[in-house]
Amino acid sequence: MFLIKSDLKIAMNRYSSVLLISALANVFIGQAAAADPVNGQSLAAPCAVCHGKTGIANEAIVPNLAGQQEMYLEKSLKDFRSGARQDRRMSLMAQNLSDADIKDLAAWYASLTIEGSVPD
Repeated sequence: MFLIKSDLKIAMNRYSSVLLISALANVFIGQAAAADPVNGQSLAAPCAVCHGKTGIANEAIVPNLAGQQEMYLEKSLKDFRSGARQDRRMSLMAQNLSDADIKDLAAWYASLTIEGSVPD
């Protein structure tokens, strides 16, 4: 019986250590992966030429980015970067963006709000 209690105590200590390490890893990984919309705003300066300073496009053929979902923007930029999605201008713009840059840009444009109204 003494051996069982001792073994249980050792197992619980190991289990607690694993949980603590996992929790700390999640915190640090989450912080490293967190998007920075302020950096995204500064990265967006070249984007403003076509997509507008506020994420509302200057040309009818160019999509508005303000208020778009982060996941959609991230996927789109990664697809342009990889060549899975083709557009001469966007492929050039995305080719040198890091994953962190893409996350930051997506966070910036997703943070912009747009207002609409329903016609009478």
